Amino acid sequence: MTAAIELQSLVKQFGDTRALDGVNLSVKRGGIFALLGRNGAGKSTAIHCALGLVKPDSGTATVLGNPAGSIAARRQIGVMLQEAHLPDNLTGREHLALFASYFPKPADLNALIDITGIGDFADKLYKKLSGGQKRRVQFAVSLVGQPDLLFLDEPTTGLDKDAREAVWNSIRTLAADGRTVVLTTHYLEEADALADRICIVNNGRVIAEDNADAIRQQVGGSLIRCQSELALADARSLPAVREGQRQGRWLTLLSDDANATLRSLLTEDPSMTDLTVNKPSLEEAFTALTNQHPEGHA
Repeated sequence: MTAAIELQSLVKQFGDTRALDGVNLSVKRGGIFALLGRNGAGKSTAIHCALGLVKPDSGTATVLGNPAGSIAARRQIGVMLQEAHLPDNLTGREHLALFASYFPKPADLNALIDITGIGDFADKLYKKLSGGQKRRVQFAVSLVGQPDLLFLDEPTTGLDKDAREAVWNSIRTLAADGRTVVLTTHYLEEADALADRICIVNNGRVIAEDNADAIRQQVGGSLIRCQSELALADARSLPAVREGQRQGRWLTLLSDDANATLRSLLTEDPSMTDLTVNKPSLEEAFTALTNQHPEGHA
């Protein structure tokens, strides 16, 4: 079976900025794939190339076995972009009906309203909805064509906790039905909770691709946190310390040997308090990897 998305040696330049620098990426069919990166890392450009919205300077992009942007590809995908604008004077239900008219076999709209949990405001004018409600209508619109492949760009921005959980559950249901969901998000806990596989891009290049646990293991080490008066420069010079940061009185150290670091830390600052030692979270692993590869790697 062909991959859901295949990007091969993609290069894209915008003026003096190389947004994509030889990106190779293969997303298998089925499940949830998260594409992560800091602002300007290249993730949105990669998605836009897969959608056919941006033409790469070199390299190829195929979607479900078809050239990116082709009619055959577009008929099988749904999209929820971070910046989306729908007409203000239609209701959510009317938007769904309008988009349903574009597809030969659209979803049942009542079932879709129920699945996405927008029933309480589906008949309100779009302009009367809150920002979070608009995002949920946009999510429902992306599903009208019953896509095999769904692109979700920051899908839970502006949502409260309950609404976010409802969207997460809908995404999991779609993946369980055999569809492919490609997710971009700045909420690292969202990627950790949902994604079967995660790709991190930095400065236009892929720097890590694996499941969340494996990415955490790539960073390795232990994360030491405490309240301490020790100067950051001195803390960074402690044995086995790979990285160090300070926020107010809080000191955070990434150590390759927690015992060695702690022995020296206690010697240097015996009055330090609130000590914890943990393995890095996905967010901490993301920060460490992007700091380790500031220019990216092939």
